[in-house]
Amino acid sequence: MKQLNYNHLYYFYLTAKEGSIAAACKLLHLTPQTVSGQLATLEDYLGMPLFERHGKRLVLNDQGKMVFSYAEDIFSLGHELTQRLEPNQLNQQMTFTVGITDVIPKVFSYDFLKPIFDGELAIKLICREGELDSLLADLALNKLDMILSDCPIPPGKAVKAYSQKVIDSGLSFYIAASKAHTLKGEFPQNLNHQEMLIPGDQSSIKLALLSWLSDRELKPNIVAEFDDSALTKLFGQAGYGIFCTPTIVESHVLETYQVAVIGRTEEISEELYMITTERKRKHPVVVSLTQMASEV
Repeated sequence: MKQLNYNHLYYFYLTAKEGSIAAACKLLHLTPQTVSGQLATLEDYLGMPLFERHGKRLVLNDQGKMVFSYAEDIFSLGHELTQRLEPNQLNQQMTFTVGITDVIPKVFSYDFLKPIFDGELAIKLICREGELDSLLADLALNKLDMILSDCPIPPGKAVKAYSQKVIDSGLSFYIAASKAHTLKGEFPQNLNHQEMLIPGDQSSIKLALLSWLSDRELKPNIVAEFDDSALTKLFGQAGYGIFCTPTIVESHVLETYQVAVIGRTEEISEELYMITTERKRKHPVVVSLTQMASEV
């Protein structure tokens, strides 16, 4: 079977990325005639055109976009391989790309990821936020090394990956410091009929929180739902309602916001999961984070 010429593919990749043969030539230190000829050879080999001309720019057609996505993965994996083989080379940085579901409290992610910079390897950390479904798609395409999520991979997802729980924390409940004196009774009964701010539909603990309140016949007045935990805290600090966070970040919340703790429970837990593919589980940073999580 004929083998794909990866030099031709690389010339195509750079041309597509830079938007013109002239720009690619500057990076490759080749003449436009050479690069143009190599692109024509690749198109002949594949049996299809890959570009459309828009003035002086080359724009990928549908087939070109598909080929480019594969080329991007191929050369990204090649770069990763060289990093893995020579991670301690002078001035060599190992890139580690993490997808973070956007409902996770920022300080939750920060506390978990910050030890990456304390190791011996020179790491360039790249964080991407989004919904779990889109992050799983990027993980399957090797665009991410790992995902941090508040839930494991949902059943039925066609992604061969692994979920590992790395943090399990109860919840702390807060009220604006200026309103703490208005609460009557003990926790959790003092939540009854109080204004409350709760996580939105994207959060894995929303249903658990509502069930917990219902089981105790508590009926707070839910005035808002937020996917963004930072926005929740700002509204809570301003006195618009009681809110909750993982107890593990309680000290940060008290230092940062003008709020007071009114109670805690271990009956509802906020969890943090590392999601990786089989190959990415062997990434040095994943190995290090897994070990640190097991020691907590």
